[in-house]
Amino acid sequence: MDLSTLKAIKPAEYAEAADGYRAVSDVADAAGERVGKQITKAMDEANEGKAADAAQKQLKKLSENLHYTQVECGLVSGSLNGFSSEIASPRRRLIEALDEAAALGYPVSAAGDVTFPAGGENKATGGEVPGGTAVGNNGMLGPGNRALHSPGANGLYSPDAGTSGIDIHHGNPHHAKAQDIADRIAHALREATEIDKRYSEALGRLKAAPGLGVSSKTWADVAADVGAVSSAASEYLRDTVPLDKSPADRKEWWDSLTDEQREEYRIAFPELIGNLDGIPSLVRDEANRESLPLLIASLEGRHDEASQAKLGGLEKIQEKLEKTSVPPMYLLGVGLEGSGRAIVAYGNPDTSKNVAAYVPGLGTKLDSEFADGTVKRAYYTAMGAQKFDASSSAIVWLGYDAPQSIDVMTVADAERGAPAYNSFMDGISATNENSDTHVTAIGHSYGSRLVGAATQEAGGIPGADDVILVGSPGVGVDAAEELGVGKNHVWVGAAENDIVTKLPSKNEALAGTVGFFGGGLAGAYIGGEVADQGDDDIWFGKDPASKAFGANRFETMPGPELIQPSFPDVLDSKFDIEAHSNYFTPEDGKDKVSAQNIAAIVAGYPEYVIRETPR
Repeated sequence: MDLSTLKAIKPAEYAEAADGYRAVSDVADAAGERVGKQITKAMDEANEGKAADAAQKQLKKLSENLHYTQVECGLVSGSLNGFSSEIASPRRRLIEALDEAAALGYPVSAAGDVTFPAGGENKATGGEVPGGTAVGNNGMLGPGNRALHSPGANGLYSPDAGTSGIDIHHGNPHHAKAQDIADRIAHALREATEIDKRYSEALGRLKAAPGLGVSSKTWADVAADVGAVSSAASEYLRDTVPLDKSPADRKEWWDSLTDEQREEYRIAFPELIGNLDGIPSLVRDEANRESLPLLIASLEGRHDEASQAKLGGLEKIQEKLEKTSVPPMYLLGVGLEGSGRAIVAYGNPDTSKNVAAYVPGLGTKLDSEFADGTVKRAYYTAMGAQKFDASSSAIVWLGYDAPQSIDVMTVADAERGAPAYNSFMDGISATNENSDTHVTAIGHSYGSRLVGAATQEAGGIPGADDVILVGSPGVGVDAAEELGVGKNHVWVGAAENDIVTKLPSKNEALAGTVGFFGGGLAGAYIGGEVADQGDDDIWFGKDPASKAFGANRFETMPGPELIQPSFPDVLDSKFDIEAHSNYFTPEDGKDKVSAQNIAAIVAGYPEYVIRETPR
């Protein structure tokens, strides 16, 4: 990237090329939709046998090719638009510097050196101070080491100030002006070179291999391509996307874009758009559905335990998304950071009058168990709430790293996750189309500690009208009224046999009531009695189910007893904590009472809640 190249570049031409690639991407998308949903379905209904099977196989191959073309051309388009936007600034500064040099009559060499004439008075000789050539600071020289050249005795140019310590141009009014112009040219060239390098490397990846095969390895390469383009375009994204603004500001920004611009961001930067609070739910869902197979492909070649767990979770989520569900399922967030990220909704959070976001707790991570079990809790809650009010949506929010065992259960994970939860809830408020949305924050197990932490952030949980705490080991405050929604809007479910709601307070544990850490949950249970001694304090503070806390306690089923005795050999007795996991599940004899109570609260019908006396 030299001076003549940067000067000649026309950013608009790259933007036009980006439009061309986006048009190809759009055509491939439309064709893929037609093949996948219309032609394939029609052939499936009208034909059978080996010929039909062979045709379906070819159609699937064609659909994969069209999808690949859509994604890759979208990435090219995003890269070219990013380059066009970023290169415009150093080019503009270069042109301004060259125009100023021309106005002053200073010649500029092909390398960007600026020659200036003699001028001013040399007080020692009475003559003019000699002219010279200013070489721009390329960013590698130290402060004060700008390179200047002036005529030597032999008529050639030789370095002066910065090496000899004597500035023979002192007093020449052209000196400083020329140096400033040279520095600006050098800075523009240096920045343009860095931009060109980033985008050249990203675009260099976007080349299809020979042949028409689109395999899992191909999609793994596409996943790497997405990362490369996002990395190359990081400056462009910081400049164009309001990443440091509120979700409401992002919603306003998104609404201001043209359809073409929105499509570019969604296709070229799906991981960003799919996880950006303030972006409409339908857009996030579409972007994350694009990202999902790429994330799966990126994990398929990894064999470590963590990657395999995430792979299992993502595959199960994809399996669910491919099936029609009532209420419909939306993927509002997905990622591989930490122990994995996934945000799943049942019912559209942007159109529903009632929206609940549930934070899972201890031991939760992105794995097949999460996709099979934890996600289903949001489904049950949405189904139950829609029996009271059809305009209801329920979300499971795994946007943090939950502690994986009780031995490491401290406040740290909750306090780290609380700002992200509040940002998500703020986004829900920004994108919801109703003026009187009823929002419920739900925390289960350790997730209730995160919800508690979120209420203590400045402004509390955005938009929250009710707070539900189930299976809670404490929320970090001593009274319901401290949760920011009024104590009459704080609801607590604590099953009789849920040991987590009866963990000993830290004082009790430290006093040696039980060998708590050594025995895990089992260590909190001695001779049929839980370790908590009834002082209303449990692991993270005041027991939310206690009278002292002041919340509404709702009825739950007791759940299986903690110790399942085995006769005649009591040594074969089992330790059962199922009561801790049943709150949302109305089926299979789990806890239909709790599930219905949660649904009534979420739908805004507290009069249907069956109350229970606090502890």
